[in-house]
Formats: sequence, structure tokens, C-alpha cells
Amino acid sequence: MRHEIIGPMAERFDEVLTPDALAFLVALDSEFAARRVALLDTRRARRDRFATGQLPDFLPETAGLRADPNWQVAPPAPGLLDRRAEITGPPDRKMTINALNSGAKVWLADFEDATAPTWHNIIDGQLNLIDALERRIDFTDPRGKRYALGEELATIVVRPRGWHLVEKGIVVDGRPVSASLVDFGLYFFHCARRQLAAGAGPYFYLPKLEGHREARLWNDIFVFAQHYLHLPQGTIRATTLIETITAAFEMEEILYELREHSAGLNAGRWDYIFSVIKNFGQWPDFVLPDRSEVNMTVPFMRAYTELLVRTCHRRGAHAIGGMAAFVPARDPEVNALALTRVRADKQREAGDGFDGSWVAHPGLVETCREVFDAVLGERPNQIDRRRDDVEVTAGELLSVDKTPGQVSEAGVRANIAVALRYIDAWLGGSGAVALSNLMEDAATAEIARCQVWQWLHHRTPLTGGGCVTGELVASMLAEELAALTEGRADTGRVRAEQAARIVEETALGEDLPSFFTTGAYARHLGPARAPAVAAR
Repeated sequence: MRHEIIGPMAERFDEVLTPDALAFLVALDSEFAARRVALLDTRRARRDRFATGQLPDFLPETAGLRADPNWQVAPPAPGLLDRRAEITGPPDRKMTINALNSGAKVWLADFEDATAPTWHNIIDGQLNLIDALERRIDFTDPRGKRYALGEELATIVVRPRGWHLVEKGIVVDGRPVSASLVDFGLYFFHCARRQLAAGAGPYFYLPKLEGHREARLWNDIFVFAQHYLHLPQGTIRATTLIETITAAFEMEEILYELREHSAGLNAGRWDYIFSVIKNFGQWPDFVLPDRSEVNMTVPFMRAYTELLVRTCHRRGAHAIGGMAAFVPARDPEVNALALTRVRADKQREAGDGFDGSWVAHPGLVETCREVFDAVLGERPNQIDRRRDDVEVTAGELLSVDKTPGQVSEAGVRANIAVALRYIDAWLGGSGAVALSNLMEDAATAEIARCQVWQWLHHRTPLTGGGCVTGELVASMLAEELAALTEGRADTGRVRAEQAARIVEETALGEDLPSFFTTGAYARHLGPARAPAVAAR
């Protein structure tokens, strides 16, 4: 089996792309690539069934597993017992240092939604994690400010890219390798023993799973990888993001498949809403109001989060809450209002039984910790709070039509503006983008463009009269593009125009693409096919 590195070899990339590490990637690809493709086919077939009116339900074939009170996941691993405050961000050099020093218990080093998957970002991110574990990482910004690691550091948990993505920079037998396997494989190969030496272990967040069979694939990968490196089974731990509507119906099954390697579940709020629209957006009962009105207290979101806590605690697993995306501003009044909202959101989560939660900026860690400190005290978590009072039906998980709110012209424009500006930054190599005092990632662009598609598809009425039409959306997109390109040089203008075309293709067409990232990556990001700079 022949592999090639298509991406250019920058300084120190050879420390990541070693012959042994690449051999490990080839072994993973050989063992698991076909199963990944089959599972993606299953996703497409399921979505086709939803298009005919079928709705998901709890699986009858696993009813016995759900009813069995005796099985539990593995106990928390070192560094994952107390997770009251977690911070997320891309593994660039400055963020790596700031996140590890932030005072959070866990840093989610995000190769997925917070990283634009350029070849440089992916390999440089792996190098930064190696350097962090070796405590040789530092950074000096253009103003001369120096960043270095402190004494107490957050536990690193890596989020690889989802199953739907590939990595063009590495090919096997002429085809790109799964991005999930690249991100997992390089980090595990280089850092598993380094993490164990540091008193923790190789830990992961698993994104965008759509069911327990995808969790089973990950579990089999973990077993294979630990055997490959002669590490004890159960060394790896993984927290699964429940951020698809189908996975919400299979939480127990996902925990069961990963039980030896499970570190719990996380409520990924924006991707979850995106998944609901993507799967059922063609049906009028699933039309959602302005994005700003779809909060965590609306009925279908409340049902999902309460079920998540109950499921986790019943099986001895951590339940981790959603992300607070606010970025502190210079305006004290803006900060005070935003922090009040962040605090209320975390108080709801802690009161519901979550064991911790995410933030996107170091300036929010203290608020998150204070809220969970007030509930947990000296306890590391509240897994013993079973939430046996919670009973959630399939109908409650799908009660989207009970979401209050309306669609406004301002809401339509806000979605177009954020999708355009985020994709523009993403094409420029930035995956975590501060927009209007919020740290946005790919999930924001996904839900924004899906809502526009949904409103167009249904010609949704607008507050104040009229409805959402192609003409209205096209004119708003043109206006936002003009505002974005004002004063830009030619290269910036071209990039913005590319972003606008992606918005048109993924939000204004007859069909709704599953992800904007797949097509945009294939055409605009990552190395193009070229003579390999390294081969074997």
C-alpha cells in the first residue's frame, strides 16, 4: 500500500509526519476506511427516509440494553474527574498556551469546527500539542508580548474532525485519508505516552456522531490503536458530543459501545439545532424562529439536555454542558450584560445536574467555575445525582413546533451576515472567528445557512409583513458582500466573493447540502493534487 504526502513540508513538519507515524495512519486506513464509507452511506440513506416523512425513535432492538440497570462506563480517568470548567479553541500556538493557562480543568484542542482545515493548521496544531506536552512551547505576539506555560495546566482533550471530512494532504493509494483518522492517529501516536507520563492520558472528544454504530467504529479504532502501541485497553477515553438529532435517540447505546473508553457525553447545542433543520427542514412543523430565540429552555432543547444528564448519571458518566461563546469587549456595559447571561446559562446547567460546561474565551473561565463551585463545593462532579425524575419521550425530543418566536428581516440578515463573514474568515485560514462579541465556529455558519434555506423553502412569513423570498435573500447577500469587501484589496475581494458563492450554493439552492465544509474544503482549502514532496 502506497502513501504520499501531498501537502508541503514546512519547518519541523517532519517531526509530525515521521515514517512510523505515517505507517500507523496507513494501518488505520487499511483497517477502518471501508467501514467509515459504509457508515456515511447509512447516514445518507437515513436522511432520505426522513425526507419521506419517517421520524426517528428509540431503537426497539436495543430496548433491553436501555432497561438493564447493571452496566456502567469506566470510572473517570486521571485528569477527567473534575471537569467543572472546560475551554475550547483551535490548537494554534497562542491559544494552546492561553487555554492551558486559563484555569479551566480541561482544554478541548479543537481540530474540528474551530479550525479551518488548511494543511498548515492541521500539522502545526499537532506540533503545538507535542511542544506543549514537552513544555517547550512559547509565543511572542507582534507587540512583543511573550506567552509561556504556567505551572497548573488544563488536561488536553483533542477533538478530531468528523467522519464526513477527508484530509487532502495525505493520500493512500491515490485517495485522501479520513480526516478523523489523521487527527486522531497523529495525536495518539506522538502524544499518548507523553500524556501518560504527564499523569493524564490520550483523551478525545468525538464530534457529529449520528448513532451507536459510529461509536462502535471509534471504539474498535481505540482497541486497535492501543494494541498497536502496546498500551493497556481503556487507556484512551472519549467524550461524545450529542449534537445530532439521531444520536439523541441513542445516548445509552453510544455510552455502551464506548463504555471501556467512555468519558461521558456533551450537549453540543448549535450543531444539534443544525442537525434538526438539516434532517427535517423540509417539513413545516420543524420551521424554527430567529436563531437568537432558539435557546436552551425551549421544549425540544430542554428535553434533549435533561435526557442527556439522566442518561450519563445513570451509567456513571460525566454530563458536560454547552459552550458560552461570548468574547469580552472593551465596553463595560456590554460585558456586564453578557456575563449575566453566561452566568444564568451555567446556573441552569449546574442546577440541572451537569458536571461542567464549556467556554470559548479565557475571560469566561472564572464565571463558569464560580457557578459550578457553588453547586459542587469540594465534590469533583455530581454524577451521583441520578435525575430519575426525568422521563423524555420521542415526541418531546421532536417537539420543534412548540418553539416560540417569529422570523424577522433582522434575523434573516443576521444569518446571512454571519455565514458570509465566517466562511470568508474560514477560507482565509481562521476557524474561530470573533463576530459581534461572540466566538463563532463552523457550527454557527451551518445553522445560519440552514435556517436561511428552511425559511426560503417554506416562504416563511416575516414579522411586519411579507415573507422570505429568493429576491430578498439575494439582495441582502449582495449588500452584506458589498459591506464586507469595502476597502479590500483584490485578494480579499476575491475571497469574499468565493464565500458569497458558497452561501448561495449551500443556502439558496433547491437542495440543502449536509455540510458547507465538505464542498468548500474540496474546492478551496488544503493542498491541491501535486507532485508529492514525500513518498513511500
